[in-house]
Amino acid sequence: MADISRGIVTLTINPAVDASTSVKKLAPFTKMRCAPARRDPGGGGINVARVLGRLGIAASAIYTAGGATGQLLGALVAREGVQGLMVPVQNETREDLTVFDETTREQFRFVFPGAPLGESEWQECLASIARIEPRPAFVIASGSLPAGVPEDFYGKLAQACRAHSKVIVDTSGRFLKAALEQSVYLIKPNLREFQELAGMTASDDASLIEAGRRLIGRGQVEVIALSMGPDGGLLITRDLALRANGLAIKPVSVSGAGDSFLAAMVWSLSSNGSLETALRYGVAGGSAALLSPGTDLCRPQDMHRLVTEVMVRPIMSQTALPDPAHE
Repeated sequence: MADISRGIVTLTINPAVDASTSVKKLAPFTKMRCAPARRDPGGGGINVARVLGRLGIAASAIYTAGGATGQLLGALVAREGVQGLMVPVQNETREDLTVFDETTREQFRFVFPGAPLGESEWQECLASIARIEPRPAFVIASGSLPAGVPEDFYGKLAQACRAHSKVIVDTSGRFLKAALEQSVYLIKPNLREFQELAGMTASDDASLIEAGRRLIGRGQVEVIALSMGPDGGLLITRDLALRANGLAIKPVSVSGAGDSFLAAMVWSLSSNGSLETALRYGVAGGSAALLSPGTDLCRPQDMHRLVTEVMVRPIMSQTALPDPAHE
């Protein structure tokens, strides 16, 4: 088991202030009266730190912030009780919008691009992590990269942290591929993101495990935690494959479900180090986020209630990799 008790740091290089509201019914060319807006600090790493804090683990959140929206973001992070380290940037932090249609019970998410960062700004994010003492056991980097940031940024982070921290990356597309070139401890793609990463369309467990083991065999990652929405989750390591069932939940919101999945997994690992238990809590945490309105994320009481409904079974696979020590 990794010593997570030494500290967890999250990095969000493309954060946002998440505004959410609801309307009676969405209609084109119509003035729609909205419910009072709720605003939460947003971005993958910040969301993970928020959930970890609710579960009793004090994670430090490093994030960029600029302009008036950046100042609001800082205030919202502090309101959550998260220890934040703000990296000042020149451009304004973005604000995203989530709208819930009360008639159709559908959620609409409007995500704006993050403002470009200069080289000195993204370099400062790496330097901020390098200055942390004592070195964190885990560094969790999550979310997309804004313009101006090299697509191998997460790879640079993994390379810089490899000697002293286990790096978890939760991103997608070319950003994830570039990160894996430098090897990371754990990734948490959803099914579509993993299929894109592996260049496949199959979704059966055997094919997913085989594809995951190819990445593991190349030394790119140690643990793959695949979140599969209503179908649960799949966890893959060199010699272990675990399948968790999904839960039948009518979602109030889908915002932050993946971040809640990851945070619940890390919280569980800090307790007993069991990957099986961590997968159970990951599915429960992601499912619990569906019950919270807007961008409120996973509530601990919902996670603890739902975890009793998550069953995990091992999958016997023919694609287990040889132990390098015996090659």
